[in-house]
Amino acid sequence: MTTAPQLVVHRDKELMAQAAAARLITRIVDAQSSRGEASVVLTGGRNGNGLLAALAAAPARDAIDWSRLDLWWGDERFLPDGDPDRNVTQAREALLDAVPLDPKRVHAMPASDGPHGSDVEAAELAAAAGPEDHGPVPSFDVLMLGVGPDTHVASLFPELPAVRETERTVVGVHGAPKPPPTRITLTLPAIRAAREVWLLAAGEDKAEAAAIALSGAGEIQAPAAGAYGRSRTLWLLDAAAASQLPRSLYPPATP
Repeated sequence: MTTAPQLVVHRDKELMAQAAAARLITRIVDAQSSRGEASVVLTGGRNGNGLLAALAAAPARDAIDWSRLDLWWGDERFLPDGDPDRNVTQAREALLDAVPLDPKRVHAMPASDGPHGSDVEAAELAAAAGPEDHGPVPSFDVLMLGVGPDTHVASLFPELPAVRETERTVVGVHGAPKPPPTRITLTLPAIRAAREVWLLAAGEDKAEAAAIALSGAGEIQAPAAGAYGRSRTLWLLDAAAASQLPRSLYPPATP
């Protein structure tokens, strides 16, 4: 079932990052209170890393039991371990190295120099899925996605084969239109298994993409349009990224 997207628009990207970090802390604490643990999918890029930096600076971060948090990624650049362009490397610098995570619960996607070598299809989520989960992926509490200027999310680019995948949860991407060309990504079925999907967009260069994705575009042409959660789909925008939205979608001003 498609959940109708909810929109929250902040004045600028800094406020958006701070508010999203506060929202994420609350969501993780709620999940840990009800189930004893939480599972979150991180996103890279400037908005994803901005949120992680804001989370690192938030005093309320100590409300999270970091040892009972599973972290995953929506996509990864298929580069050597520790490469500065890998999402996990950037996440460690922004936040992960500063909090007491359980290393076994940090589920980085394979690196090109890892045990699977050049097998870009080696990432697998099925082993982590439990009997209560919706399909062959864990039930992520929050899955975050940055939205690209071309409407791509994770490494699902318009018209490329990965965005058409309906069975597998993780696929390799070859010939991506932005470097590096080889990547690993969750597919739309895996994304839609999440309880909540949050899409982050800040800056004027994201305005057209947000307007297209929220105006009824098809997911093959606009992958962000196909990203939604089982219980909630939340678009977190700054004013610049929301500037081309139809007035019917634009929510009341938020701080």
